[in-house]
Amino acid sequence: MEKLVEGFKKFQAEIFGAKRELFSRLSEGQTPRALFITCSDSRIDPTLLTQTEPGELFILRNAGNIVPSYGETMGGSTATIEYAIAVLGVKHVIVCGHTDCGVMRALLHPESVEDLPAVKSWMIQAETTRRIVRENYADLKGEDLLVTTIQENVRIQLDHLKTHPAVAVRLRRRTLTLHGWVYSIRTGDIWAYDEDKDAFVSLAAPVK
Repeated sequence: MEKLVEGFKKFQAEIFGAKRELFSRLSEGQTPRALFITCSDSRIDPTLLTQTEPGELFILRNAGNIVPSYGETMGGSTATIEYAIAVLGVKHVIVCGHTDCGVMRALLHPESVEDLPAVKSWMIQAETTRRIVRENYADLKGEDLLVTTIQENVRIQLDHLKTHPAVAVRLRRRTLTLHGWVYSIRTGDIWAYDEDKDAFVSLAAPVK
């Protein structure tokens, strides 16, 4: 805890003053560029990954970067999505999974969460991911299976997003774009889903 307090003191003494104009502007409202949906995993820092300033990302975090289908769980995640789209008018939504995801491991090994009833219940939202992986990737094992599960889960959550009325309206107007990313903790790379190629490709790859 001492480290966190010292960090705050450094922020107040060195950073806040240097960005006083920015924070003054933010005190009057927010106009984020994107809604960034990612996992609660402590190794993921959306603003560090995207090198964005305060006010540029509206961030939704939960275990497994899961988006409940509209009407399934009318809780905080659904409310956050609705507010970002209908009120803040973000133009992009990014669903960002990551390597070594504990929820995706648990999806492959459900016995590991038998004593975690809340986690087990939450993972029902990823049941489609589990079935797709089981039925289509029976030949994969180990890390290859886990990475594929993480990628498929991102794709499924993009599908879930489309069931949200606020999202559907903006997609029909072509004023909203959805993005699926997977972040590699080990390499720092991000793989983005390319719908035309039906594959994840590195964001760092040169555009042809």
